[in-house]
Amino acid sequence: MAKQNGIIRLKGTLDNVTFYKTKDGDLAKMKTSVDKDRIANDPAYQRTRENGQEFGSSATSGKLTRDSLRPIALNATDSRVVARMTQLMTKIKNLDATSIRGARNVGVSMVLATAKALLKGFDFNKEALLGSILFKPYSVVTATGVITITGVVPINDVVFPEGATHVSFTGAYGNINYATGIADVKLTNVQNVLINGTASTITLTPTAVPAGTGAKVYLLKIEFFQLVNGVQYSLKNGAHNALKIIEVI
Repeated sequence: MAKQNGIIRLKGTLDNVTFYKTKDGDLAKMKTSVDKDRIANDPAYQRTRENGQEFGSSATSGKLTRDSLRPIALNATDSRVVARMTQLMTKIKNLDATSIRGARNVGVSMVLATAKALLKGFDFNKEALLGSILFKPYSVVTATGVITITGVVPINDVVFPEGATHVSFTGAYGNINYATGIADVKLTNVQNVLINGTASTITLTPTAVPAGTGAKVYLLKIEFFQLVNGVQYSLKNGAHNALKIIEVI
């Protein structure tokens, strides 16, 4: 894959080179002469098949994560969250030290503390990192999923975008079993406060303890609104909203 430079940007195929436009710019790549049947059966492509199988497994684990957390992540993701999540799952998959090459997967490696440490801290919106928005420590009780932020003064402790009048805090507690593909996620209450100098204690309590087994994940979301004629509207369709996995056990 190569980037196109120059005044004229091409689209289409010319002499086995395909030119196309992406979010990363104008790119070009060579068309391959190797057909799918050969890749699927030729012993020379064994490594290619193994890499493809593991990539597919990592992509599936990423999709499981995103689908499970969709209710809280709907308006707090960037345009590259799918690629970033798949890349993270690939790193976690690589920690599998027991499966044969081609069969390494997230379900095996996620039991490791090192794998959970990689998942912890993932920001769903790279344009709005939680650590760059909230300057107040938070705590989570892992047995119940209750998140507490004590003494938040929004005008001092939250970096809010221009036009925002209110900020909401939401949490989530989920069990994601990457071996079985089964997940259960419970959301917390939403606590909405005016952006001013008044101190508030934010207490976010899940509706229940999620069922099942697997990696226990805890998330914190910050969402901005603008009050207009008594109605709060999501600011810039959620472009400034932050969502982060704050703990994994």
